[in-house]
Amino acid sequence: MQETHKLSDNLAALKEKIETGLEGLSNSKELYEFRSSYLEGKKSKISELMKEMRNLAPEERAGYGKSVNELKEWAIDRFSKMEEKMKQLELQRRYESEKIDLTLPADETGIGNLHPITLVRNQLIDIFAGMGFEIYEGAEIENDYYNFTALNTPKDHPARDMQDTFYLSPEFLLRTQTSSGQIHVMESKKPPIKILSPGRVFRSDDDATHSPMFHQMEGLVVDKGITLSDLKGMLDLFVQKIYGEGTVTRLRPSYFPFTEPSVEVDCSCFECGGKGCNLCKGTGWIEILGAGVVNKKVLENCGIDSEEYSGFAFGIGLERTAMLKYGINNIKMLFGSDLRVLKQINEK
Repeated sequence: MQETHKLSDNLAALKEKIETGLEGLSNSKELYEFRSSYLEGKKSKISELMKEMRNLAPEERAGYGKSVNELKEWAIDRFSKMEEKMKQLELQRRYESEKIDLTLPADETGIGNLHPITLVRNQLIDIFAGMGFEIYEGAEIENDYYNFTALNTPKDHPARDMQDTFYLSPEFLLRTQTSSGQIHVMESKKPPIKILSPGRVFRSDDDATHSPMFHQMEGLVVDKGITLSDLKGMLDLFVQKIYGEGTVTRLRPSYFPFTEPSVEVDCSCFECGGKGCNLCKGTGWIEILGAGVVNKKVLENCGIDSEEYSGFAFGIGLERTAMLKYGINNIKMLFGSDLRVLKQINEK
């Protein structure tokens, strides 16, 4: 049997250890861990003291148990007071760290800029809205019919290949062109039609001038007596507004399944005035978009009488327009996080 006075000495020693340990704590985490070692669970140091009762004579156990409980109550009260003190101390430290010297000069705040693509998109919408175009924004997920078949794209056309198009299923895909929007409009609206369809498109292509995701703006006009001359006049007005007075266009024969005749559109170099420079590669001309007279089959697919109505369509790449307008030589700069690109473009 252990002597009672020896166990009492253990209680006194444990109390002294708690007091000494509390003096060396600096934060609530350390206090929690220290408190747990003495009070939490059956293996805590104070709980271990109760196990010593089995070594005492029966008549001494009650007095020893009372002493252990008194120590436990004292420890709980002592730790609670220390927790409150630690909270106040940590709050004071936080106040000190967050203190603001109101006499210091304020940090300079940078002025945010719109992204080059957003700037170009807004400019184009303003230009064409001024010509009477309405805005139509279609869905980015299309089915094969609207993206290809209704636009007179043959079944064996390379654009339908898996390596060029992002298919979600045999029927659905991420649209490769905003031209699909003109089909939806022509199916739901009778001529005259004058719409502009901006949005994101997706193609499996990636290099310095191409991105798997990019932005297009499709324009469509359908009415009686629409000809290629109407397209040319509208494009001349467009390039003058976007690239400056004196800029003109020229049309080169091309091929697109949904237009006939089809043309590639160049504008005179706005950098050198057509004299020849690095931007236009010495030719005096810069390719800007594709266009043409709407194919009769496309009109008929949408239930429009191709003998009574005609139209033209054009597709503008917003990235290409932005790169030309702001002198950006790599399309990846438009999708990166380098703010130096935006800081150089501050067009209100």
